[in-house]
Amino acid sequence: MEIITDILKITLPALLVLLAAWLTLKSMIKDNRNKIRQELLIQNSKIITPIRLQAYERIVLFLERISMESLIVRVSSPGMSADQLHSTLLGTIRSEFEHNLSQQIYMSPQAWEVVKSARSNMIKTINSEAEKLPTNSTGMELTRRLFEKIMELEKEPARAAIDFLKSEVATVLH
Repeated sequence: MEIITDILKITLPALLVLLAAWLTLKSMIKDNRNKIRQELLIQNSKIITPIRLQAYERIVLFLERISMESLIVRVSSPGMSADQLHSTLLGTIRSEFEHNLSQQIYMSPQAWEVVKSARSNMIKTINSEAEKLPTNSTGMELTRRLFEKIMELEKEPARAAIDFLKSEVATVLH
């Protein structure tokens, strides 16, 4: 019996020391993992945040370029027919959009949907106003109708999308 007591006197403190050491090491390893994870997140955000901001900048530029005023000023020329202007406007919007498709990777799904919606609304507006014109209308007539239509709206689709993106970028920066 005395041997068992001696073994317990030696084994029990050793087991307690082993348990304390194991718990301490486990806690230290967990803390170290969390620290490394936080450092990686900080490093990733230092790399990704500027890229995300560049994507938002490019999409805002896209939206500015497809805003009705900018678009018409850039693509219309004297002597264009309404059909030519209509085709050129739609082609320019599609081209600009395709050029910026990759930016969606860095944007929230909601922001990308707002951008796609703005583009679609611009195309719908152009199509609907072009359809209302007589067959041999001039580009100036289409231009006038498009400006009138945009003036009727509370906010141009591209402008509404830009405002949404600005508010989203503000949350990214804070």
